[in-house]
Amino acid sequence: MTQEQTGGTGTGNRSVSMTRLEKGLYEFTNARGGTMRVGGGGDSPDFTPVELLLVAIAGCSGTDVDFITSKRAEPLTFSVTAQGEKIRDEQGNNRMRDLAVRFSVTFPEGEAGDRAREMLPKAIQMSEERLCTVSRTVALGTPIDAAVAEESS
Repeated sequence: MTQEQTGGTGTGNRSVSMTRLEKGLYEFTNARGGTMRVGGGGDSPDFTPVELLLVAIAGCSGTDVDFITSKRAEPLTFSVTAQGEKIRDEQGNNRMRDLAVRFSVTFPEGEAGDRAREMLPKAIQMSEERLCTVSRTVALGTPIDAAVAEESS
């Protein structure tokens, strides 16, 4: 059963496909035709898959917070940093720990800026606890089903 590909912020199926360009270099394509290269080994300036996880977390939460706060005032500055530590745990599994997202946002002086500043902590909390699909998926620990595709040979 093929599900319709969707984009934007609504619900629905999402997918990306990966094509190997050479050892350690891959190109990803989304359903809308967008592409990006990813370096698997970290020897190139291309993002690694772990860095893309951090990008997804920062991008998702940052977008939520931007949409909520900019209804009140356009920010003068807006940056988000996501970080964490890659470890090998006691069972020998590679994973990330101590994930953190930090926002640095300034708003203009005045009533609108005051409303946006007041909303900023609540917007961050709303994103973390309910809105950000990426961080909610990581926090809840959604299982991944990995298998050989039927058409592979």
